[in-house]
Amino acid sequence: MTQQGSIPSFWYRLPPGFHDVDPGDRASLNAIAEVLGSPDAQHELSQLMDSLEGLAAHNVVHTAIGFHPEEPSGIATSLFSIAVRQVGQPNPRLAVARTALAIANSPLWTKVHRRLIDLPSTLPCCLVAGIISVPEVERHLFQARVSTVHPDGIHLLVLDLTSASIEHAEAYTDILEAVAHTFGFTDPDSGPGASTAAGTSRILEVLR
Repeated sequence: MTQQGSIPSFWYRLPPGFHDVDPGDRASLNAIAEVLGSPDAQHELSQLMDSLEGLAAHNVVHTAIGFHPEEPSGIATSLFSIAVRQVGQPNPRLAVARTALAIANSPLWTKVHRRLIDLPSTLPCCLVAGIISVPEVERHLFQARVSTVHPDGIHLLVLDLTSASIEHAEAYTDILEAVAHTFGFTDPDSGPGASTAAGTSRILEVLR
């Protein structure tokens, strides 16, 4: 998947179960949740769409909703997003380190850990993940955030994955790290970046 215009180009792959979405898709997503017959999923989806509507002011250039069948609630939902920001200073490693530190120091975290990720591109990359408590949201949420830089040296990429299904925190962390490993910055000339026709969409199986 590539971004155009003033945003630098990049390509990546999302695993099965994720679907591109924007705020205008709320009605159709609510209809999907109703068909699935999961009140918990409907509630989680409503929270996620509320978050989606507020992302435009945070340099977010792409969002996707994850639907992963899971018992006993019937479906686990998640929100994936990518934000592109100006680096702001010439050292890309320092830019990633400062971004990760700022993320980890957010007062919303009730539990958090961070670590470096070795990407095939060798670009600096850091993952921060844990449980957050958001004002006016009664349930805690899981969130994983990855920060890295574009090879142009002037853009920072921040990947987010958020879900109310905190019992799947480890699986969601693995998913976001796997997505980061798919990032490329040259056109692969191979058509769509992800083919999921034969893939599973169960959250504990998407990385197998």
